[in-house]
Amino acid sequence: MKHSQTIGFIAVLLTILVCFMPWVVIESKDITISGFKAAGTKFGRPGMFLVYMGSIAAALFLIPTIWAKRINVFLTAMFFAWAVRNYIILTTCDGGECPKKQVGLFLLLAFSATTMIMSFLPKIALPKQTQ
Repeated sequence: MKHSQTIGFIAVLLTILVCFMPWVVIESKDITISGFKAAGTKFGRPGMFLVYMGSIAAALFLIPTIWAKRINVFLTAMFFAWAVRNYIILTTCDGGECPKKQVGLFLLLAFSATTMIMSFLPKIALPKQTQ
């Protein structure tokens, strides 16, 4: 794809922005969990890893070398895996109560999956081989 690196870069930025949106609401405790605010739970700040890995992945999307694209495939796979992990952990029912999923959690999965797919499609000009 011609614009895969640009789309991947934008998807990383959007994923980082989604970390500020509400992901889950636990009604019995009146808690809203986002990527950086999970007060009252033991989840910590699940969005921080996404910010760190996303920053590195965004930089690698901009570097036009083969080694950067290969490393980016690995990093974006970890990026997507962490988003799936957050989805599984945050939406698990506990004690008969299931948290209400918010749109931010679904956007997190969509943008992180887009990031990973775009890392599989780099546009690199390979040198001509002489025979």
